[in-house]
Amino acid sequence: MSTPDDPDRWPTGLDGRSASSRAAEQDWTGDLLAEPLSDPLADPELARQLAASRVRPPGRRRAPLPVATGVAALWAAATTYVPLLLLTAALTGPAGARFGALTRFAVFEWLLGYGVPVRTATDRITLVPLAVSALAGWRLIRAGVHASRAVGANRYRTTGLALAAAVGVGAWTALLGAAAAFAVSTADLSVDLFRAVLMTGVGGFALAAVGAIANGRSGRALARRIPPAVLDVARTGASAALFTVAAGAGIAGVALAFNGGEAAAMLAATRGVAGQAGVTVLCLAYAPNVAVWGAAYLLGPGFAVGTETVVSPGDVLIGPLPGLPVLAGLPTVPLSGVGPVLLGVPVVAGICAGVLLARRRPGGWAAHLSAAALAGPVAGALIQLASFAAAGGLGSDRLALMGPHGWRVGLFATIVLTAGALIGAAAVRTLSGSTVDTSAQGRGHPADARAPRDPLPGSPGRPY
Repeated sequence: MSTPDDPDRWPTGLDGRSASSRAAEQDWTGDLLAEPLSDPLADPELARQLAASRVRPPGRRRAPLPVATGVAALWAAATTYVPLLLLTAALTGPAGARFGALTRFAVFEWLLGYGVPVRTATDRITLVPLAVSALAGWRLIRAGVHASRAVGANRYRTTGLALAAAVGVGAWTALLGAAAAFAVSTADLSVDLFRAVLMTGVGGFALAAVGAIANGRSGRALARRIPPAVLDVARTGASAALFTVAAGAGIAGVALAFNGGEAAAMLAATRGVAGQAGVTVLCLAYAPNVAVWGAAYLLGPGFAVGTETVVSPGDVLIGPLPGLPVLAGLPTVPLSGVGPVLLGVPVVAGICAGVLLARRRPGGWAAHLSAAALAGPVAGALIQLASFAAAGGLGSDRLALMGPHGWRVGLFATIVLTAGALIGAAAVRTLSGSTVDTSAQGRGHPADARAPRDPLPGSPGRPY
C-alpha cells in the first residue's frame, strides 16, 4: 500500500511522465554536471571520426574553364555583332540586300572595330569606328567578369585563375576572329587572317583580364599594394585627358549645331527613312573619333581630313569631303577675333584635374606639385593613344589620311595639361593656406584651421 509520500502517487506532468522519472533525470543530470567536462578533441582518433562524420553543405558547382570562357566569349561577340547587323540592314535602305551580304558586311564592321583593316580591290579602310570598339571592349570586360564568376576566380586573392579565365576568353575570341576572317574574305573584300587573330586575341585577353581581376578579391588585393601617390597621379592624368576629349566633343557639337542647315541637307540627300537612319547611326559610330579630333584642334596641332589637308586653329585647308552630316561642322577659316580664347580650354581642363588632385590628396606643397607634374605626362600619353586610335583612312587615295597624325598632339597635351594641373594644385594650396592663416591669426600657436578655439573666460580650461 502506497503512502502519501510515495513518488508513484505524484501527478504526472504535461509531458506524461511521472514525478519519479523526472526526479531520476534530475539526479542523473546533476551527477553529469558535477563531473568535469572532457574535451572530445583531446583524443586524436575521436577528433578524426568527428571530422569525418561532419555533414558539410553542398558547395557551388563550378563550370569547366573551357565551357565558361567559351560561353562568355560567344555572348560578347553576339551582343556586339547583332547591333552591327541591324546597322548594316539600315544602311542598305528599303530595297535591302541579300541576308548573306548583310551578315558579311556586319562581320567586316565587327573586325574593323577591333582595328583589323579591311581591304577592297583597290582601297584599304583603316579608320576604326571607336564607338564599335567601345561596345566590343565593354562586352569583353563583362565576359571576363562572367567567366571569372563561373569558375570561382573572384573568390581568390591570387590572380592565377582570373588570368586563366582571361586567356580562355582571348583564345575563344581569337578563334572567332579567325573563323570570321576565313569565312567572309573574298577577292574583292577581305581581311588579313593573321591580323584578325592577333587583334581579336590580344584585345580579348587584355579586356577580359581587366574585368576578371577588377571584379574579384585579387583586384582589391592588388589595389591595396599600389602606393596612393601612384593612384592619385593616374587618376589625375586620366581626368585631365577625359576633360580634354570632352571639350573636343563639345566644340565639335557646337560647330555642327551652327552648321545644322548644311548637315540637314546632307541627310536629306539620302534616300528613304531607313537610309537616313543608317547614315545617322554611322555618324554616331564615328562620333568618338570626331571628339578626339576636336581635342587635337583645341590643343593646337589639329587633324587632317584627307591627304594634303589640315584643320587647325591657325591654318585650314580642306578638299572635297564625303557627304556625311558629321563633317558639316568642320571650320573653313582659321580662328580670329575672340576665337583664340578656345585654345585656353585644355588649360582649364588641366586646372580642373589639378584642383581635384589637391582636394583629394593630403599633403603639402611638394606632394601636390610633384603629383600634378607627373599627371601631365600621363594625360599626354593617354591623348596620344587616343589620337592613334582615332586616325586612319577611308581608302588609298584622297581620304587615305584622316584624323590627328604624328607625335605633336601628345607633346602639346603634355605641356598644356601639366601647366594646367600645376596651376590648379597651386591655387588650391594657396587658398587653403590663406584660409588657415586667417583662422589662426592672433592665437599664438602654429597655423591650423582645425585647431580648437581658446576656452571662454571662466571655463575650467581657462588658465586665468
